[in-house]
Amino acid sequence: MASTGWQHPYVNIFKHVRVEDWKRSSKEGDVSTHTDKTLKCSVFRIRGPVPVNSYILIPKNINQSLGLTGHYYYLLFKPVPAKYFMVHLDVAAEEGQVVRISFSNMFKEFKSTSTWLQFPFLCGAAKDSVYESTAKSARRGLVGPAPSMVRWTCLTLDLQYILSTYLSRCYRHLKRVKLCANMLVKNMFTSDLLLDPGVSFSEAKLMGLSCSLGTGPVPRDMSFPVPRGSCWHDLYDHIRFPSEGTKLPFDSIQKDDPKPETDCPPAQRSPVRAETRCVHLSKPVQDRLSLIQQITSPRPLPSSRTPSVTNVPELGLISTFHEEESLCPSDDSLHSSSHRLPSKPPCEGDGDGGGGVHVYVHPEDARGNHREEMEEEEIVYAAVSHLSSTTKSRQEKSLPDPILSLSRIIGFGGATTKCALWTTCGDAVVYPCHAIIVSMCISSNLQRFFIGHTEKVSALAFSGDTTVLASAQAGKHSIVRVWDYHKGNCLAMFRTHAHSLSSLSFSYNGGVLCGVGKDRHYKAMVVVWNTLNVAKGEVTIIAKAHTDVDIHTMKVACFDATRMVSCGRDNVRLWRVRCGTLRSCPVNLGEYQSLDFTDVAFEEGSFPTELIDNRTLFASSRSGHILEIDYNRVAVGRARRLMAAQQQHTQRREKMTFDTGPAIAINSISVSSSFCATGSEDGFLRLWPLDFSEVLLEAELEGPLSLVSISVDALHVLAATSTGILAHLDVSSRSYNALMRSHTDSVLGFSVDGIRRHLTTASCDGTVRIWNMDSLEQMYDFMSEDSPCSVAFHPREQVFACGFKSGVIRVFDIAAAELRAEHVQHKGEVVGLAFSPDGEFMYSAGSLGSLVIYNSSEEEHHMLRVLCNVVAKGTERAPDALTLSSNSRRLAFVGPSEYIVTIADAQTLDELLHVDVSMLDVASSSLDSALKVCFSPASTRHLLVATSANKILWISTETGRLLREVSEVHRDPCSSLAVSEDSRFLLTAGHIAVKVWDYKMRQDIRTQMFIGHSQPIRQVSFTPDQLGVVSVGDAIFIWDFLAHPIEALTGKGHASPSKAALQSAAEVNGALLCSGIPRQSAPHPSSPPPRFSPIDPADQHVLFSRCLRLETVQCSPDPGFDPRPAVSFLKVTELEDSSPLNATHIESAELKLKGPKPKQPDCYKHFTPRFNSSSLDQAAIAPQPGEAGLRLRAVIGYNGNGRGNMVWSPDQGLFAYSCGCVVVVEHLHTGRQRHFHGHAEEVSCLAVTHDTKMLASAASGSDGTRSLICIWDVEEGACCNTISHHRGAVQSLAFSRDDRFLLSVGDFSDPEVALWSTRTFQLLSSVRGSGPIHDAAFSPSVSSQMACVGGQGAYFCLIHTRGADVDLKVQRENVPAQVGDAELTALCYHGDSILYTATNGGHVCAWDINTQRCFMTWEADEGEIGVLLCRGNRLLTGSNTRWLRLWGVEAVQGAKPQGKICTVEDGGSMVVLEREIMVDGTTVSAAFDYTMDMGVVGTMAGTLWYINWLDNSSVRLVSGHKTKVNDVVFSSDESHFATCSEDGSVRVWLASSNELVVQFQVLNQGCGCVCWSPAPSSTEGKACVAAGYSDGTLRIFRLSSSEMEMKLQPHHVAITAIRYSADGQVILSAGFNGLVAVSSPVSGATLRIIRDHKGAAVTTIQCVSKQYKEFGLDGSDMWLTASTDRRVSVWAADWVKDKCDLLDWLTFPAPAYFEDDGPPPSLAAFCPSDPSLVVYTGYGVERELSFYSLTRKQIIKKIELPHWATCFSLSPKNHLIAVGSKERVLKLIKSSSGRFQDFLQHSDALQTCHFSPSGSLLFTVAYNEILLWEVQDI
Repeated sequence: MASTGWQHPYVNIFKHVRVEDWKRSSKEGDVSTHTDKTLKCSVFRIRGPVPVNSYILIPKNINQSLGLTGHYYYLLFKPVPAKYFMVHLDVAAEEGQVVRISFSNMFKEFKSTSTWLQFPFLCGAAKDSVYESTAKSARRGLVGPAPSMVRWTCLTLDLQYILSTYLSRCYRHLKRVKLCANMLVKNMFTSDLLLDPGVSFSEAKLMGLSCSLGTGPVPRDMSFPVPRGSCWHDLYDHIRFPSEGTKLPFDSIQKDDPKPETDCPPAQRSPVRAETRCVHLSKPVQDRLSLIQQITSPRPLPSSRTPSVTNVPELGLISTFHEEESLCPSDDSLHSSSHRLPSKPPCEGDGDGGGGVHVYVHPEDARGNHREEMEEEEIVYAAVSHLSSTTKSRQEKSLPDPILSLSRIIGFGGATTKCALWTTCGDAVVYPCHAIIVSMCISSNLQRFFIGHTEKVSALAFSGDTTVLASAQAGKHSIVRVWDYHKGNCLAMFRTHAHSLSSLSFSYNGGVLCGVGKDRHYKAMVVVWNTLNVAKGEVTIIAKAHTDVDIHTMKVACFDATRMVSCGRDNVRLWRVRCGTLRSCPVNLGEYQSLDFTDVAFEEGSFPTELIDNRTLFASSRSGHILEIDYNRVAVGRARRLMAAQQQHTQRREKMTFDTGPAIAINSISVSSSFCATGSEDGFLRLWPLDFSEVLLEAELEGPLSLVSISVDALHVLAATSTGILAHLDVSSRSYNALMRSHTDSVLGFSVDGIRRHLTTASCDGTVRIWNMDSLEQMYDFMSEDSPCSVAFHPREQVFACGFKSGVIRVFDIAAAELRAEHVQHKGEVVGLAFSPDGEFMYSAGSLGSLVIYNSSEEEHHMLRVLCNVVAKGTERAPDALTLSSNSRRLAFVGPSEYIVTIADAQTLDELLHVDVSMLDVASSSLDSALKVCFSPASTRHLLVATSANKILWISTETGRLLREVSEVHRDPCSSLAVSEDSRFLLTAGHIAVKVWDYKMRQDIRTQMFIGHSQPIRQVSFTPDQLGVVSVGDAIFIWDFLAHPIEALTGKGHASPSKAALQSAAEVNGALLCSGIPRQSAPHPSSPPPRFSPIDPADQHVLFSRCLRLETVQCSPDPGFDPRPAVSFLKVTELEDSSPLNATHIESAELKLKGPKPKQPDCYKHFTPRFNSSSLDQAAIAPQPGEAGLRLRAVIGYNGNGRGNMVWSPDQGLFAYSCGCVVVVEHLHTGRQRHFHGHAEEVSCLAVTHDTKMLASAASGSDGTRSLICIWDVEEGACCNTISHHRGAVQSLAFSRDDRFLLSVGDFSDPEVALWSTRTFQLLSSVRGSGPIHDAAFSPSVSSQMACVGGQGAYFCLIHTRGADVDLKVQRENVPAQVGDAELTALCYHGDSILYTATNGGHVCAWDINTQRCFMTWEADEGEIGVLLCRGNRLLTGSNTRWLRLWGVEAVQGAKPQGKICTVEDGGSMVVLEREIMVDGTTVSAAFDYTMDMGVVGTMAGTLWYINWLDNSSVRLVSGHKTKVNDVVFSSDESHFATCSEDGSVRVWLASSNELVVQFQVLNQGCGCVCWSPAPSSTEGKACVAAGYSDGTLRIFRLSSSEMEMKLQPHHVAITAIRYSADGQVILSAGFNGLVAVSSPVSGATLRIIRDHKGAAVTTIQCVSKQYKEFGLDGSDMWLTASTDRRVSVWAADWVKDKCDLLDWLTFPAPAYFEDDGPPPSLAAFCPSDPSLVVYTGYGVERELSFYSLTRKQIIKKIELPHWATCFSLSPKNHLIAVGSKERVLKLIKSSSGRFQDFLQHSDALQTCHFSPSGSLLFTVAYNEILLWEVQDI
């Protein structure tokens, strides 16, 4: 090796390679030189949106090496603020190995392989900056983009230490350096010396630092400049790795304590790992928790520290610890949890409070609405889970924190409806809803909330870039809050010293805020604030003025932050701030000075550089005047008055003019650069040109408009009405959409329809409204002169009842929108209205004491009994004065006096028990009265009573004994209470707060309180699915109920009585799982389980009911609860077809009995439906539009079994094809798909009109019915008509040239040609052929001519029209003798005189249309030709030999028919073969442009090819499997997915575009299963796919090389399941014989054979990563296997230590199976949210999903299914389960509630379904149909 002495003491790398010449180095992307002001020298600047695309590479040639041997690598750089950067160092080791060392602030955690080390880089910040303070509080740097105040950094890496410590290798030299964007770089160098950049040469001499000691100062040309008197460490950062300080276990590169480095001898040259430093770490750190969790974890406080509350003057309610960043892990979390009260970090200690969060509330603001609720409760405890073994027992009992999250609000306005703002991008609007500010996305209706105001919000304002939001609240002491809009946090809060703040306006840059309110003398007061430093919490008053003039609106000029304009009654004024003084001057209005001005607007499109003289100001008035004000002259430039149009006798509205009709009272005006929008008192939104010459567009809203606002892009207009409607108008499409509707007064009560997720509300505004809880859309609005006061939904039907103040009860049928019944039994207000849970009875209570029961099973709801003076008089118990038990047997209410609670029989109203609550508290000085009553759903023995003394009493319904009492529930009386269905949680509402309690009131679980309402809450309740909470008062609040999913699955439930079959099975088998008895240990495999006898038909309706039921099993129920099970179910009602029997069906049945069965033609052209033994479940109902939990994203593949099932129009760009029963319309450039679904069977053919507005698709009928032809509106994507005529399949479809007629041809079983009118789609005529017809076509020039071909020859047809009658005249010609014994299979026209036909022998015949004689034939192919297409003088032939041939037939056009038929030999060169291409299969469809240069061809292989004859090329457009698809699975990073099928192919697809990447084909074998290698390999570009084949072989394919890496044969039978272990160490495969093999993917050796399932085919293998200490085993890999004998084994493994232990063995009973086909498969999977739960389904006593707990050794829950499951998959989020069945139904189930939706897009039985790793996508497979779904939620 050459001498390295020249490298001492250091090597300047940039100088060494002369980087500026770019000869030995290279640059890519945005790399430039830049003069840095700090360093005062030229540096390199590397920028780019993607770091790897912009870089400096040294050396340039990949085969060269720097050869720098210095142990230390120094980099002088500065990260670009708010960006990511990356650096790669290629280092050579002594053993010849090249190791890449990378560091970047993009990396979240340390990762390592044998050739690559990745270190996260944590950027520092300037001294005393906010970023540095946050980093110090976290005791480390912060991960992510560089902060805004990032400094120049000197980075020192000890390369020798890194290699020896992490890889046990000896460092040799630095080979290559790659500096990637985004950064500034001064230089880099290497040295054997540990140099200190913070020490100067003079200081080094004084300290005795020299090269002989291995240290010293940094060379002068490498150093950073330090001004005199400054400290180096105050200006720059020095980061050394490894650090001398505390070393974090995740190996990050970050700044250490800024202390000068001292003597540090270089590390010894040894491959032995360096000795680690002793660091005291907590257990989560030792277990390598993620870096982000470590950074965001709150700092522990001493347990003895006493919390305190500090009063902040004039800042309202705020937490003492509001600056503690550890409480807010991310900005996004503020939106979901901002409604929670501020909380303090958890304390660590031994006390009971150590596991909780202490929530503080400030009672300082005595005028706020919150104060009364919270004054007595300054400390509220809420338990929270911690990752600590010491709190494990406490964690099991704690409530989730927070347990409620505000999800949606239905409401708009409150204090004002004049505030609504657009964001800059126009995708969201911001508006107030009482005390909450809502930001709603207009496309998805998703909401974010800004919560903090204690009164109703009265004004809003955005800065010009919509990054800063200001809001003001009403009241005597108005508070202004300034928010960071994108992060959602409050930047500043201050009082205005004014009340009734009515207007806010920001300057464009957000530096000035102007507000208008009233002072204490009720004069108008204008205040201007400086908000430039609002991000730091600094807001100062610039100027303030008091005035006697009326100010309605005031706005800051967009061009000058010191200028404002205001308007009001009798005035328009211009304002200006100068020298701290706010002055104004009135506009000379002249004759318009007495007008009432409502709004002002500046002309848009102006720039700050434009002169003020050129600016125009618009002012609107209630008299209809619009004034254009000259800003320079302060006078009116032009005045217009808008007049309403006269109403003509035709009731048509004429164009607006200025001299007719009454004036339009304008309330709001908004101006863009091209038009003006006005909102008027008459309820119209109008768009005008800027000269107001006419109305461009108008929309009528329901009520006077209070606001109009044009978006920044002028494409949308926002409008608000005083009636609570917020809407937007799309200017381009002229479509109007109501974003939000709301009640205009307080909401009195509500009721929820759990089946349809509808919500009905009654309000003081006199309306009853029905809302969609998911979309927030108002669906119905019932208005009455009488005031509604209570509502109730029927539990099953789409019916609700409403009670009114007059005492009337009305029952409404929602679907029919009609009044079903009306009763007048009450004299006073209806205070209670309820249906029994079983829906049999309805009850109502009046304010004068009456109680009525009705029969709700009848439509008339007949009254059954009336009782007087039994209910306590008064209205304070409305709207829920009645409560019913969950079993519909008991009714409870307060009465006959307010001190007594009565429990009555729900069917007879006979009194069963009286409880006097006034006698329960003898210590009280006043009598206590009852306010609210509520049954516990899970136990009818508990009745909860809320009293006037703020107590909740638990009363026994059998004895009346007091079971429990809770005092001081709220400061004010409890207005509503509700209990969750499982009786685990209690909801209470008092004044404006909602509280969630532990139902059992255990001492170690505290209540949680939630605020947000600005008015008293009238009612609160759980939603029927128990996933949400609804509270009403000022608005409708919908909360997400976040009960912990583990508790929901494994929490204690109630014992369920076993069915007789299960009991007998338990006696036979001993102790089965279903017995509910926990097992002490996992049993070993035994003999096959006994098979049950057939079920008695009399009991089948019990065992196989069509409903989904969520059942929870408990081994030891609480003795205080009812033993009956608490079930939450959603019943599916089977709908019977009540339509009369179609006469055509009877005719079809009769015809089937006549004559012999037709014979299938021997030619591939004829369509033959694929054999399908499944049938569609007719009872399944698809979800309503907009409510579906799945959205079909893409269809993978093309149905090669169809014929002519692809159409392409090159002029209009329409491209459509079929896959299964779905018609796919795809955009070829973007790949975006639309899907038409109206068929239940496989689509056979397609046709499109010549204008491409209409598409026809045909499919066979199901269960012997006639074929169905659907007519689609292509633009709308909707089915506009359906027709049915053919008894068999439809062979061909065609539209006439003028699109007047549609031709359909039946298959061989019914060879009939039908002609349809495209106007009415009535059958015009039909002709039956003498044999099978294969193809048909219309003449391209004469619309009345068409032709057909078939087994009997050619049919020339002529359409005769006589008035309304249409006849088909048909002339048949035989097949020419020259082609032999053949059938005509395809045809096409050539102009108006020649018809070409093809035969199954490969010949093409040319016919003269006029004489209907064949005059030429030639042999065009060796096989059957199924596709003929002629364009111009070119003819295309496609056959089953896979050849596409292009023929020149120009000479044929001029040939004259002779007496005999000539052949190609006779005709010479009349036919010329121009081009030919071989495709991958038999051609079944083709479409080309008019020149035949390019087109699309479909093959039987399931491929659509793009053909270009100009360059004789072919490109695969759509690819699919021809045979059955056995498996489909996502890669771990979801970038790819793999499929395998019976044809032996494994295909890998790109997930983003669904394009085929690579295909691995194994001949003569079927591929039964496929899996991906786990995440670590995939992230390094080493992703592998493993597949199992029918010959027992296992093949591993590497994606990067597209080659097979290894072939193994662990089995001698077909492999049925395969999976990588969670750590990727082994591959588990199972064969058809039940043997499970454990193989090494590295060596290919079979490590272990597991024989426990021998004799039964294994259907499932799944592996997860989990610790097993709770099971008494060691390891981190858990896996399960399920086999066809209904057995599931669960294993714990540590593959590194070669350990694999049986953890549990499950056996599920089943009766004997007597069906012809095989039983459904046995399937099992780990629950993603808790791997200790195993979900199983398979053949058994019932169709169900079973949830088995590995910890409790028993089944804890069951979900009944209507069909046997053929596949299922569990989503890692939202507790969703996808279940497929043989009935073609994909069922999406919410496991926590049992709610489900059905999807019917498949044409065959589902065999596979898989969620993606993130749970956002879902694959489903039926035969070869692969559908990709986007997962929402249900």
